[in-house]
Amino acid sequence: MTTEASPAAYLSEEVLERIRGRAARLDRENAFFDADLEDLRAAGYLTAMVPVELGGGGLTLQQLTLEQMRLAGAAPATALAVNMHQVWVGVANTVRAHGDSSMDFVLEEAAAGELFGFGISEAGNDLVLFGSSSEARPDGDGGYRFHGTKIFTSLSPAWTRLGTFGTDTSGHDGPHSVYGFVRRDDPGVTVKDDWDTLGMRASQSCTTILDGAHAPADRVVRRLPPGPTMDPLIFGIFANFEILLASVYTGVAQRAIEVATDTVKRRTSLKNQGAPYSNDPDIRWRLADAALALDGVYPQIELIARDVDALVDRGPRWMPQLSAVKSRATETALRVVEQCIRVSGGSSYFNRSELSRLYRDVLAGIFHPSDDESVHGAWANALLGPVVPWPPAEG
Repeated sequence: MTTEASPAAYLSEEVLERIRGRAARLDRENAFFDADLEDLRAAGYLTAMVPVELGGGGLTLQQLTLEQMRLAGAAPATALAVNMHQVWVGVANTVRAHGDSSMDFVLEEAAAGELFGFGISEAGNDLVLFGSSSEARPDGDGGYRFHGTKIFTSLSPAWTRLGTFGTDTSGHDGPHSVYGFVRRDDPGVTVKDDWDTLGMRASQSCTTILDGAHAPADRVVRRLPPGPTMDPLIFGIFANFEILLASVYTGVAQRAIEVATDTVKRRTSLKNQGAPYSNDPDIRWRLADAALALDGVYPQIELIARDVDALVDRGPRWMPQLSAVKSRATETALRVVEQCIRVSGGSSYFNRSELSRLYRDVLAGIFHPSDDESVHGAWANALLGPVVPWPPAEG
Protein backbone atom coordinates (compact mmCIF):
# COMPACT_ATOMS: atom_id res chain seq x y z
CA MET A 1 0.00 0.00 0.00
CA THR A 2 1.35 3.44 -0.90
CA THR A 3 0.24 7.02 -0.53
CA GLU A 4 -0.01 7.49 -4.30
CA ALA A 5 -3.30 8.85 -5.59
CA SER A 6 -6.05 6.27 -5.94
CA PRO A 7 -7.67 5.80 -9.37
CA ALA A 8 -10.52 8.06 -8.27
CA ALA A 9 -8.24 10.67 -6.68
CA TYR A 10 -9.94 13.93 -5.84
CA LEU A 11 -6.93 15.87 -4.70
CA SER A 12 -4.55 16.89 -7.44
CA GLU A 13 -0.94 17.66 -6.64
CA GLU A 14 -1.70 21.32 -7.45
CA VAL A 15 -4.43 21.46 -4.80
CA LEU A 16 -2.24 19.67 -2.26
CA GLU A 17 0.65 22.08 -2.86
CA ARG A 18 -1.62 25.09 -2.35
CA ILE A 19 -2.85 23.55 0.91
CA ARG A 20 0.71 22.72 1.98
CA GLY A 21 1.76 26.28 1.25
CA ARG A 22 -0.75 27.66 3.80
CA ALA A 23 -0.13 25.18 6.61
CA ALA A 24 2.76 26.92 8.36
CA ARG A 25 1.03 30.31 8.41
CA LEU A 26 -2.24 28.87 9.72
CA ASP A 27 -0.36 27.09 12.48
CA ARG A 28 1.58 30.22 13.38
CA GLU A 29 -1.54 32.41 13.43
CA ASN A 30 -3.77 29.77 15.08
CA ALA A 31 -6.20 30.38 12.23
CA PHE A 32 -8.83 28.24 10.53
CA PHE A 33 -8.22 26.82 7.02
CA ASP A 34 -10.96 28.71 5.15
CA ALA A 35 -9.08 28.71 1.84
CA ASP A 36 -8.23 25.01 2.16
CA LEU A 37 -11.90 24.26 2.75
CA GLU A 38 -12.88 26.10 -0.41
CA ASP A 39 -10.26 24.20 -2.40
CA LEU A 40 -11.53 20.90 -1.00
CA ARG A 41 -15.13 21.83 -1.69
CA ALA A 42 -14.30 22.84 -5.26
CA ALA A 43 -12.48 19.53 -5.77
CA GLY A 44 -15.59 17.64 -4.67
CA TYR A 45 -13.72 16.19 -1.71
CA LEU A 46 -16.49 16.85 0.81
CA THR A 47 -18.79 14.59 -1.22
CA ALA A 48 -16.15 12.03 -2.20
CA MET A 49 -17.78 9.23 -0.18
CA VAL A 50 -21.37 10.14 -0.98
CA PRO A 51 -22.80 7.45 -3.28
CA VAL A 52 -22.85 8.35 -6.97
CA GLU A 53 -26.63 7.94 -7.13
CA LEU A 54 -26.97 10.63 -4.45
CA GLY A 55 -24.70 13.09 -6.21
CA GLY A 56 -21.28 12.18 -4.80
CA GLY A 57 -18.06 10.56 -5.90
CA GLY A 58 -18.75 7.06 -4.60
CA LEU A 59 -15.36 6.45 -3.01
CA THR A 60 -15.09 3.53 -0.65
CA LEU A 61 -13.66 3.88 2.85
CA GLN A 62 -10.55 2.06 1.66
CA GLN A 63 -10.06 4.58 -1.16
CA LEU A 64 -10.60 7.53 1.15
CA THR A 65 -7.87 6.32 3.52
CA LEU A 66 -5.37 6.95 0.72
CA GLU A 67 -6.73 10.42 0.09
CA GLN A 68 -6.59 11.31 3.78
CA MET A 69 -2.97 10.20 3.99
CA ARG A 70 -2.12 12.50 1.10
CA LEU A 71 -4.03 15.42 2.57
CA ALA A 72 -2.43 14.90 6.00
CA GLY A 73 1.01 14.96 4.39
CA ALA A 74 0.20 18.44 3.08
CA ALA A 75 -1.61 19.88 6.12
CA PRO A 76 -2.25 17.64 9.14
CA ALA A 77 -4.71 19.98 10.87
CA THR A 78 -6.79 20.39 7.73
CA ALA A 79 -6.92 16.62 7.26
CA LEU A 80 -7.83 15.98 10.89
CA ALA A 81 -10.69 18.46 10.87
CA VAL A 82 -12.10 17.35 7.51
CA ASN A 83 -11.88 13.82 8.88
CA MET A 84 -14.83 14.56 11.16
CA HIS A 85 -17.11 15.43 8.24
CA GLN A 86 -15.91 12.37 6.36
CA VAL A 87 -16.58 10.18 9.40
CA TRP A 88 -20.29 11.09 9.42
CA VAL A 89 -20.55 10.48 5.68
CA GLY A 90 -18.84 7.13 6.21
CA VAL A 91 -21.19 6.28 9.08
CA ALA A 92 -24.20 7.03 6.91
CA ASN A 93 -22.78 4.71 4.25
CA THR A 94 -22.24 1.97 6.83
CA VAL A 95 -25.79 2.27 8.16
CA ARG A 96 -27.18 2.33 4.61
CA ALA A 97 -25.18 -0.79 3.69
CA HIS A 98 -26.98 -2.60 6.51
CA GLY A 99 -30.35 -1.85 4.87
CA ASP A 100 -31.17 1.13 7.11
CA SER A 101 -32.08 4.45 5.45
CA SER A 102 -32.29 6.45 8.71
CA MET A 103 -29.09 8.35 7.95
CA ASP A 104 -29.56 8.91 4.23
CA PHE A 105 -30.27 12.57 5.03
CA VAL A 106 -26.59 12.92 5.98
CA LEU A 107 -25.57 11.81 2.50
CA GLU A 108 -28.18 14.02 0.84
CA GLU A 109 -27.26 17.09 2.89
CA ALA A 110 -23.53 16.52 2.37
CA ALA A 111 -24.22 16.38 -1.37
CA ALA A 112 -26.11 19.68 -1.03
CA GLY A 113 -23.10 21.37 0.60
CA GLU A 114 -23.68 20.94 4.33
CA LEU A 115 -20.59 20.39 6.52
CA PHE A 116 -20.84 17.98 9.42
CA GLY A 117 -19.13 18.42 12.79
CA PHE A 118 -18.47 15.65 15.31
CA GLY A 119 -19.98 16.58 18.67
CA ILE A 120 -19.29 13.44 20.68
CA SER A 121 -16.32 14.06 23.03
CA GLU A 122 -16.94 15.28 26.58
CA ALA A 123 -14.44 16.29 29.24
CA GLY A 124 -13.78 13.47 31.67
CA ASN A 125 -15.99 10.98 29.81
CA ASP A 126 -13.93 7.85 29.25
CA LEU A 127 -17.03 5.90 28.23
CA VAL A 128 -16.82 7.70 24.86
CA LEU A 129 -19.65 6.15 22.76
CA PHE A 130 -20.95 3.96 25.56
CA GLY A 131 -22.43 6.72 27.72
CA SER A 132 -22.82 10.49 27.79
CA SER A 133 -22.72 13.12 30.53
CA SER A 134 -24.90 15.35 28.35
CA GLU A 135 -28.69 15.26 28.63
CA ALA A 136 -31.14 14.41 25.85
CA ARG A 137 -34.59 15.66 26.81
CA PRO A 138 -37.58 14.51 24.71
CA ASP A 139 -39.60 17.30 23.09
CA GLY A 140 -42.85 15.30 23.07
CA ASP A 141 -42.90 14.94 19.28
CA GLY A 142 -40.19 12.33 18.84
CA GLY A 143 -37.34 14.85 18.84
CA TYR A 144 -34.86 15.77 21.54
CA ARG A 145 -33.16 18.83 23.02
CA PHE A 146 -29.53 18.36 23.98
CA HIS A 147 -27.90 19.94 27.01
CA GLY A 148 -24.18 19.57 27.61
CA THR A 149 -20.66 20.58 26.68
CA LYS A 150 -18.78 18.97 23.80
CA ILE A 151 -15.03 19.34 23.46
CA PHE A 152 -12.62 18.97 20.54
CA THR A 153 -15.35 19.89 18.05
CA SER A 154 -13.28 20.23 14.89
CA LEU A 155 -14.41 22.50 12.04
CA SER A 156 -15.86 24.85 14.67
CA PRO A 157 -15.88 27.97 12.48
CA ALA A 158 -17.53 26.21 9.55
CA TRP A 159 -19.69 23.19 10.36
CA THR A 160 -23.39 23.59 9.60
CA ARG A 161 -24.67 20.31 11.08
CA LEU A 162 -23.48 18.70 14.32
CA GLY A 163 -23.88 15.01 15.06
CA THR A 164 -24.09 14.58 18.83
CA PHE A 165 -25.52 12.45 21.62
CA GLY A 166 -26.79 12.62 25.18
CA THR A 167 -28.52 10.51 27.81
CA ASP A 168 -32.31 10.28 28.03
CA THR A 169 -33.41 9.39 31.58
CA SER A 170 -37.09 10.19 31.08
CA GLY A 171 -38.41 6.76 30.18
CA HIS A 172 -39.46 3.80 32.28
CA ASP A 173 -37.00 1.57 30.43
CA GLY A 174 -33.90 3.07 32.04
CA PRO A 175 -31.34 5.51 30.64
CA HIS A 176 -30.76 5.49 26.88
CA SER A 177 -28.16 7.13 24.66
CA VAL A 178 -29.80 9.32 22.02
CA TYR A 179 -27.98 10.24 18.82
CA GLY A 180 -29.18 13.12 16.68
CA PHE A 181 -28.17 16.04 14.50
CA VAL A 182 -28.60 19.74 15.26
CA ARG A 183 -28.21 22.81 13.08
CA ARG A 184 -25.62 25.48 13.64
CA ASP A 185 -28.24 28.24 13.57
CA ASP A 186 -30.15 26.67 16.46
CA PRO A 187 -30.31 29.21 19.33
CA GLY A 188 -29.26 26.45 21.72
CA VAL A 189 -25.82 26.14 20.11
CA THR A 190 -22.86 28.24 21.25
CA VAL A 191 -19.36 27.76 19.84
CA LYS A 192 -16.60 29.09 22.09
CA ASP A 193 -13.40 30.67 20.80
CA ASP A 194 -11.05 28.67 23.02
CA TRP A 195 -8.73 26.71 20.71
CA ASP A 196 -5.12 27.55 21.63
CA THR A 197 -3.17 24.31 21.60
CA LEU A 198 0.25 22.80 21.09
CA GLY A 199 -0.57 21.35 17.69
CA MET A 200 -3.31 20.74 15.12
CA ARG A 201 -4.02 24.43 15.54
CA ALA A 202 -5.74 25.11 12.23
CA SER A 203 -8.37 22.45 13.02
CA GLN A 204 -9.98 24.99 15.40
CA SER A 205 -11.60 22.23 17.45
CA CYS A 206 -13.37 24.56 19.84
CA THR A 207 -15.72 23.74 22.70
CA THR A 208 -19.42 23.62 21.80
CA ILE A 209 -22.12 24.37 24.37
CA LEU A 210 -25.51 22.76 23.81
CA ASP A 211 -28.28 24.44 25.79
CA GLY A 212 -31.47 22.96 24.42
CA ALA A 213 -30.14 22.44 20.90
CA HIS A 214 -32.96 20.72 19.02
CA ALA A 215 -32.87 17.60 16.90
CA PRO A 216 -36.35 17.05 15.41
CA ALA A 217 -37.71 13.53 15.13
CA ASP A 218 -36.43 13.06 11.58
CA ARG A 219 -32.92 13.95 12.72
CA VAL A 220 -32.83 11.54 15.67
CA VAL A 221 -31.11 8.40 14.44
CA ARG A 222 -30.84 6.16 17.51
CA ARG A 223 -32.04 5.62 21.08
CA LEU A 224 -29.94 2.81 22.52
CA PRO A 225 -29.16 1.36 25.95
CA PRO A 226 -25.75 2.67 26.99
CA GLY A 227 -22.84 0.29 26.72
CA PRO A 228 -21.14 -1.77 24.02
CA THR A 229 -23.28 -2.76 21.05
CA MET A 230 -22.82 -3.78 17.43
CA ASP A 231 -25.67 -1.58 16.25
CA PRO A 232 -24.70 -0.38 12.74
CA LEU A 233 -24.59 3.25 13.92
CA ILE A 234 -22.16 2.57 16.77
CA PHE A 235 -20.11 0.20 14.65
CA GLY A 236 -20.08 2.76 11.84
CA ILE A 237 -18.85 5.55 14.10
CA PHE A 238 -16.19 3.34 15.63
CA ALA A 239 -15.00 1.95 12.31
CA ASN A 240 -14.90 5.15 10.27
CA PHE A 241 -13.46 7.25 13.09
CA GLU A 242 -10.65 4.86 14.01
CA ILE A 243 -9.67 3.99 10.44
CA LEU A 244 -9.70 7.54 9.08
CA LEU A 245 -7.88 8.81 12.15
CA ALA A 246 -5.21 6.16 11.62
CA SER A 247 -4.92 7.34 8.01
CA VAL A 248 -4.30 10.95 9.01
CA TYR A 249 -1.48 10.16 11.40
CA THR A 250 0.05 7.70 8.95
CA GLY A 251 0.11 10.51 6.40
CA VAL A 252 1.84 12.80 8.91
CA ALA A 253 4.52 10.17 9.53
CA GLN A 254 5.02 9.57 5.81
CA ARG A 255 5.57 13.29 5.28
CA ALA A 256 8.09 13.36 8.15
CA ILE A 257 10.11 10.63 6.43
CA GLU A 258 10.04 12.60 3.17
CA VAL A 259 11.27 15.76 4.90
CA ALA A 260 13.96 13.92 6.87
CA THR A 261 15.17 12.08 3.78
CA ASP A 262 15.63 15.35 1.94
CA THR A 263 17.30 16.93 4.98
CA VAL A 264 19.96 14.26 5.51
CA LYS A 265 20.86 14.39 1.83
CA ARG A 266 21.55 18.12 2.17
CA ARG A 267 23.25 18.14 5.58
CA THR A 268 27.01 17.68 5.50
CA SER A 269 29.45 16.40 8.11
CA LEU A 270 32.56 18.39 8.98
CA LYS A 271 33.93 15.32 10.75
CA ASN A 272 33.59 13.31 7.54
CA GLN A 273 35.14 15.90 5.23
CA GLY A 274 31.87 17.35 3.97
CA ALA A 275 30.17 14.05 3.19
CA PRO A 276 26.37 14.13 3.32
CA TYR A 277 24.72 12.74 6.43
CA SER A 278 22.94 10.29 4.15
CA ASN A 279 26.27 8.38 4.13
CA ASP A 280 26.33 8.04 7.92
CA PRO A 281 25.46 4.42 8.87
CA ASP A 282 23.71 5.47 12.10
CA ILE A 283 21.55 8.02 10.27
CA ARG A 284 20.74 5.48 7.59
CA TRP A 285 19.76 2.86 10.17
CA ARG A 286 17.54 5.24 12.13
CA LEU A 287 15.70 6.50 9.04
CA ALA A 288 15.31 2.97 7.71
CA ASP A 289 13.98 1.87 11.10
CA ALA A 290 11.32 4.60 10.93
CA ALA A 291 10.29 3.54 7.41
CA LEU A 292 10.15 -0.13 8.44
CA ALA A 293 7.83 0.67 11.34
CA LEU A 294 5.50 2.73 9.16
CA ASP A 295 5.50 0.14 6.39
CA GLY A 296 3.66 -2.29 8.65
CA VAL A 297 0.79 0.14 9.24
CA TYR A 298 -0.32 0.51 5.62
CA PRO A 299 -1.59 -3.06 5.09
CA GLN A 300 -3.41 -3.04 8.42
CA ILE A 301 -5.36 0.09 7.43
CA GLU A 302 -6.02 -1.25 3.93
CA LEU A 303 -7.33 -4.63 5.09
CA ILE A 304 -9.57 -3.38 7.87
CA ALA A 305 -11.05 -0.62 5.69
CA ARG A 306 -11.71 -3.15 2.94
CA ASP A 307 -13.50 -5.43 5.41
CA VAL A 308 -15.71 -2.56 6.59
CA ASP A 309 -16.61 -1.82 2.97
CA ALA A 310 -17.35 -5.50 2.32
CA LEU A 311 -19.42 -5.97 5.51
CA VAL A 312 -17.11 -8.75 6.65
CA ASP A 313 -18.12 -10.27 9.98
CA ARG A 314 -15.10 -10.40 12.29
CA GLY A 315 -17.32 -11.25 15.25
CA PRO A 316 -16.38 -10.06 18.75
CA ARG A 317 -12.87 -9.07 17.64
CA TRP A 318 -14.18 -6.17 15.50
CA MET A 319 -14.04 -3.47 18.18
CA PRO A 320 -10.61 -4.45 19.60
CA GLN A 321 -9.19 -4.65 16.10
CA LEU A 322 -10.56 -1.23 15.17
CA SER A 323 -9.03 0.20 18.33
CA ALA A 324 -5.77 -1.53 17.49
CA VAL A 325 -5.42 0.08 14.06
CA LYS A 326 -5.81 3.55 15.56
CA SER A 327 -3.42 2.79 18.42
CA ARG A 328 -0.73 1.26 16.22
CA ALA A 329 -0.94 4.05 13.65
CA THR A 330 -0.76 6.93 16.13
CA GLU A 331 1.91 5.39 18.34
CA THR A 332 3.99 4.40 15.31
CA ALA A 333 3.59 7.85 13.78
CA LEU A 334 4.81 9.46 16.99
CA ARG A 335 7.94 7.29 17.03
CA VAL A 336 8.54 7.84 13.32
CA VAL A 337 8.39 11.62 13.58
CA GLU A 338 10.73 11.53 16.57
CA GLN A 339 13.22 9.43 14.61
CA CYS A 340 13.00 11.91 11.73
CA ILE A 341 13.74 14.80 14.05
CA ARG A 342 16.72 12.97 15.50
CA VAL A 343 18.32 12.46 12.10
CA SER A 344 17.58 16.00 10.93
CA GLY A 345 19.58 17.84 13.56
CA GLY A 346 19.01 20.93 15.67
CA SER A 347 17.37 22.95 12.90
CA SER A 348 14.23 20.84 13.36
CA TYR A 349 13.84 22.28 16.86
CA PHE A 350 12.97 25.70 15.43
CA ASN A 351 9.27 26.46 14.96
CA ARG A 352 9.97 27.44 11.36
CA SER A 353 10.87 23.82 10.63
CA GLU A 354 8.15 21.66 9.09
CA LEU A 355 9.35 18.75 11.22
CA SER A 356 8.80 20.83 14.35
CA ARG A 357 5.19 21.40 13.31
CA LEU A 358 4.70 17.76 12.34
CA TYR A 359 5.95 16.72 15.78
CA ARG A 360 3.50 19.01 17.55
CA ASP A 361 0.70 17.80 15.32
CA VAL A 362 1.44 14.10 15.71
CA LEU A 363 1.25 14.39 19.50
CA ALA A 364 -2.50 14.95 19.20
CA GLY A 365 -2.91 11.32 18.20
CA ILE A 366 -2.43 10.07 21.74
CA PHE A 367 -5.51 11.99 22.94
CA HIS A 368 -8.04 10.56 20.50
CA PRO A 369 -10.12 7.56 21.52
CA SER A 370 -9.36 4.78 21.80
CA ASP A 371 -6.42 5.58 24.07
CA ASP A 372 -3.60 3.12 24.56
CA GLU A 373 -4.87 1.98 27.96
CA SER A 374 -8.36 1.11 26.75
CA VAL A 375 -6.97 -0.68 23.69
CA HIS A 376 -4.83 -2.93 25.86
CA GLY A 377 -7.75 -3.47 28.24
CA ALA A 378 -10.03 -4.52 25.38
CA TRP A 379 -7.46 -6.95 24.03
CA ALA A 380 -6.78 -8.39 27.48
CA ASN A 381 -10.51 -8.99 27.91
CA ALA A 382 -10.73 -10.59 24.47
CA LEU A 383 -7.84 -12.93 25.25
CA LEU A 384 -8.33 -13.61 28.95
CA GLY A 385 -11.88 -12.63 29.76
CA PRO A 386 -12.75 -10.12 32.47
CA VAL A 387 -10.69 -9.86 35.64
CA VAL A 388 -11.84 -12.50 38.12
CA PRO A 389 -12.42 -11.26 41.69
CA TRP A 390 -9.75 -12.75 43.95
CA PRO A 391 -9.81 -14.45 46.29
CA PRO A 392 -13.09 -16.05 45.23
CA ALA A 393 -16.01 -15.62 47.58
CA GLU A 394 -16.55 -18.56 49.89
CA GLY A 395 -19.69 -20.65 49.59
